[in-house]
Amino acid sequence: MKGFIRRRGEAWELRVFLGVDPVTGRKRYANKSVRTGKREAQRMLAEMIVEAERGTLARTSATVGDLLETWFEFAAPEFSPKTVRETRGFMDRNLLPHLATVPLSKLRASEIDALYRRLQAGGACVRPLAPATIRRIHGILRRALVQGMKWGWIGTNPAAAATPPRVAPPDIKPPSGSELARLLQRALEASPELACYLVLAAATGARRSEVIALRWIDLDLDGRTVDIHRGIVFGPKGLVEKDTKTHAARRVSLDVRTVELLSEHHQRMAERAAMCRLVLASDAFIFSDAADGSESWFPDSVSRSFKRLCRREGLGHVRLHDLRHFVATQLLGAGVDVRTVAGRLGHRNAATTLNVYAHFLEQTDRAAADIMGDVTSMTA
Repeated sequence: MKGFIRRRGEAWELRVFLGVDPVTGRKRYANKSVRTGKREAQRMLAEMIVEAERGTLARTSATVGDLLETWFEFAAPEFSPKTVRETRGFMDRNLLPHLATVPLSKLRASEIDALYRRLQAGGACVRPLAPATIRRIHGILRRALVQGMKWGWIGTNPAAAATPPRVAPPDIKPPSGSELARLLQRALEASPELACYLVLAAATGARRSEVIALRWIDLDLDGRTVDIHRGIVFGPKGLVEKDTKTHAARRVSLDVRTVELLSEHHQRMAERAAMCRLVLASDAFIFSDAADGSESWFPDSVSRSFKRLCRREGLGHVRLHDLRHFVATQLLGAGVDVRTVAGRLGHRNAATTLNVYAHFLEQTDRAAADIMGDVTSMTA
């Protein structure tokens, strides 16, 4: 790095060349005016040169908003449609209104932490945000700043030194077997289609997006299996069909009762199509309001229908996602090995399953203790 010093009246002007601005293409300099002796001014110039070489001095006149918008355009093609929509929303609601005009060179960790405190208290938005939501906002800002470092826009990442609120471990409370039975019975009476969806979701542990995306061609009723290899999510421009969350397909076995309900559901859908003088194609969606099954259910509509069902049964605390928790806890409690449970849930590896459901393994652990007790008593 080149440094210059010259006398200007009673002060010394210090100037360090920082290179070409990666945004504007113009040469950029760091300037400082000090009223000291020449030797002290030279020492300060040397410090500025060292800071410039380390990348801690501003390399561009761009703002935080400039970086966020450029990073989003760069990163969005690699995101899922749902992530694109959610990231854009967090930027527009929680980041750009407060940081858009802040120069990157002046962004500090203390300013970021102050924003997080306002978001948590509700002072920077309509309602207070949960720690987990603020963590997601923090992740967006941090990723954008990391990319800014790679591009040479900034030398350090102030978000790395920020302190977003701590997120408490999730309190997983799946419905009991009797509660789920009540819900399924009520669903069978009120909406056989919804009941079939819930039974399939509870039998497989599949995600909402994955169950909604299933087509009849994915089912092997004779072999009692279902292939899960795609999902349907709500993106910026509507529903989008994509691969699964972990980008991996899986085949899940089905029980006899679930297969019976699916067979009955297929018969109903075929009869509905015939009444409209249509044919239910093999690639039609299993869960569809269209007579020919050409369009899937809307994800949020399923959640709302389930929530109404739960409220009628006095189980307003149960969420649709809790069906996955029900599957996991029931299987783990019954002694099914973690790898098998992880495979049914579609977790990338068994470690994810263990991290989420470790405290539900007490029953299995007690069984293990009893086994070892029997072994040691035989050898005593």
